[in-house]
Amino acid sequence: MPRLAAFTKNGVNPNYQAFLLGVERAAVAQGATATRHFPATPDDPAQQIALLRDVLAERPDAIIFAPADDALLEAPVAQAIAQGIPFIGFVNRMDGDFVTFIGADDVAMGRTIAGVMVAALGGSGDVVLIEGPETAPTNRDRGRGFRETLAKHPGIRVLGTAPGRYLREPGRTAMAGLLAQHPRIDGVICTNDLMALGALDALEAAGRSALVVGNNGTIEAAREIARGRLLASMDYDGFKMGAAAVMAALRHLNGAPIPREILLPAQVITHANHAAWLVPIEDRPLPRWDDIVPSSPE
Repeated sequence: MPRLAAFTKNGVNPNYQAFLLGVERAAVAQGATATRHFPATPDDPAQQIALLRDVLAERPDAIIFAPADDALLEAPVAQAIAQGIPFIGFVNRMDGDFVTFIGADDVAMGRTIAGVMVAALGGSGDVVLIEGPETAPTNRDRGRGFRETLAKHPGIRVLGTAPGRYLREPGRTAMAGLLAQHPRIDGVICTNDLMALGALDALEAAGRSALVVGNNGTIEAAREIARGRLLASMDYDGFKMGAAAVMAALRHLNGAPIPREILLPAQVITHANHAAWLVPIEDRPLPRWDDIVPSSPE
């Protein structure tokens, strides 16, 4: 029975929780086992390195990996790969001889969700950005996408940016600070949904209003879209990515070819289509490999 080990940056982000569920369900469905590993302190690279060393001692057949810090994890991951353990990367890219990378086009996601905000504001207004850690490639890429779109619209003024660490409470703190600095904010663009929810918390506490968008398509974000509190999010299907990572790992172990990169399409989630994202992760069907990689070589 193949043994897989899945590493995420933290265990509190709903999208990583969905990813791990996708890993575990796909592993069971294909006769494998999978263990989950994440730092007790969210996004702590030193703890993730220690976890990786512990798991390497158990010699899993393959490791599914999202780095807490793409630079600091580069050497430990290279050492693990040198021991003959195949690595499947997901969500956050990093250098290294990975079998494949599974994720989405984060720059395009950033451009798209910023475009949703621009359209909702009619091309004119004052906006702020709440961003995740610079150690996260997804944050850097989505932020680049935000800025590329906003730069094309002279009627949109970016008042400032604040770090929300990809978590709800830091997102609330970041938004509270921006509200204290700026008496008028028309729009808030957040790199993930947890920070967007934190921004909504801060706006409510301050008795102020602004349009807010997030990224990831989490169930709680879909609920806030349904209530009209959150304008939009982007689908970033952690559950499907987790299942795809397991299928890719097992195909590789069986000697079947797989693409070096698998990018899942990202869709805008609004009040018009949010219902599909309210379905509990546990009730969503496992994807099929041929649906994820239609042109997969045989």
